[in-house]
Amino acid sequence: MTDQATGVTDQANRSEGEIPGKPTAASRTTLSHIMTGSDTNLLGTVHGGVIMKLVDDAAGAVAGRHSGGPAVTASMDEMVFLEPVRVGDLVHVRAQVNWTGRSSMEVGVRVMAERWNESTPAQQVGSAYLVFAAVDGDGKPRPVPQVIPETEHDKRRYQEAQIRRTHRLARRRAIKELREKRAADGIDD
Repeated sequence: MTDQATGVTDQANRSEGEIPGKPTAASRTTLSHIMTGSDTNLLGTVHGGVIMKLVDDAAGAVAGRHSGGPAVTASMDEMVFLEPVRVGDLVHVRAQVNWTGRSSMEVGVRVMAERWNESTPAQQVGSAYLVFAAVDGDGKPRPVPQVIPETEHDKRRYQEAQIRRTHRLARRRAIKELREKRAADGIDD
């Protein structure tokens, strides 16, 4: 049976040989890092690329944990920087699997920062969505367990991930069709 809210197959009805699903919490993780002077850009704030690497590291750990083996970054669907990160900030990168396909996973990441000189709670400074593909020893796609959303928040993230996937596939298809049309019209890019 499939849960109408999430589209996730009930584990009791999975056929033999399929990988059992995993709950969202099974692979959720937080990576924390203190930002130093070597992380800065020309403005004296932490370089966006440093944050992106931390995001990819945390998301990769979650994808590998969820899939039970190697997983590679297929795409970064979206990266949003909300506030600058400064030297001395303690950055927490929280990641979880939002959605799974046959061999792919969308990982959602929230970036939080605690200011070193303030006694205020950590604030969100960024977010990202990445798609990972699970691979075997030869680099070929391998199946992943379905993610089982546990909370209403997890179910919302699952549904939003399906929307992002639909948009990614439509964009890819539209670009492919445009390129094929231009090639058929003799336009060499």
